[in-house]
Amino acid sequence: MSDCSFHKPARPGRGWACALLAAAAGPAGAASLTEGLSVGGSVAVTTDYIYQGLSQSDGHGALQGDLHVGNAGGTFLGAWASSRDSDLQPGAPAVLQLYLGHRFALSGAWSTTVSARSYYYIDASDYEPSGDYFELSARVSYLDRWSFSVTAIPNAVRYWDYIRLSRSPAYVADASLQWLLVGDLYFTAGAGYYYSTGTGEGIERATGYAYGNAGFAYEHRGWRLDVGYFLTQEAAERSFPYPIATQKFAATLAWRF
Repeated sequence: MSDCSFHKPARPGRGWACALLAAAAGPAGAASLTEGLSVGGSVAVTTDYIYQGLSQSDGHGALQGDLHVGNAGGTFLGAWASSRDSDLQPGAPAVLQLYLGHRFALSGAWSTTVSARSYYYIDASDYEPSGDYFELSARVSYLDRWSFSVTAIPNAVRYWDYIRLSRSPAYVADASLQWLLVGDLYFTAGAGYYYSTGTGEGIERATGYAYGNAGFAYEHRGWRLDVGYFLTQEAAERSFPYPIATQKFAATLAWRF
């Protein structure tokens, strides 16, 4: 389902993440990175892998998983992966996301998180150019009820319908909300806007589109079921060669550990 809801190739990834952590900490802080370590993750099945208003599984189901480690200071790193439709560009049956970040507690209720994420299309077609890309984001959150984030993608792939044009910077702003209704039942909603910078006139000009979702979530112990209704502007069809997720329902069942 979309990252607006509360729930982002077989290449080495752990090395660069650990090296970056060590460099950021410095010799004096390296030991503290290992204090209070915790490991967690999730496995999930979704009826449609929807990301930023687009279906990466062409309206079909997908399997997803996450594994991460964090310390008491707020630093975390991990890997997330999902199956996808290999008939969609760049012809990859799965996508892998490696991420590294730090959460800063601003008060008892407010926090902010900065993170970096690398996306790799696993076993992509040799006949398609690489679709891999990198993101930097900052998020402000109030408890687990509301969050707002801004993301910069310096090497986003640009399309016009099904024609790949080039790479240029893109930016995403999105907000998420969940509100406890009764017991373990929540109302959830999200909205976002994707803006791709232009490189010229005509089909090379800047494009953008809005997307959103609303639904319900039920949590019990480590389980969570999300059901949402999705809307996406038709302008998204000019920006990506993926089916837009609009006027449709999707559900995700996840187990977290």
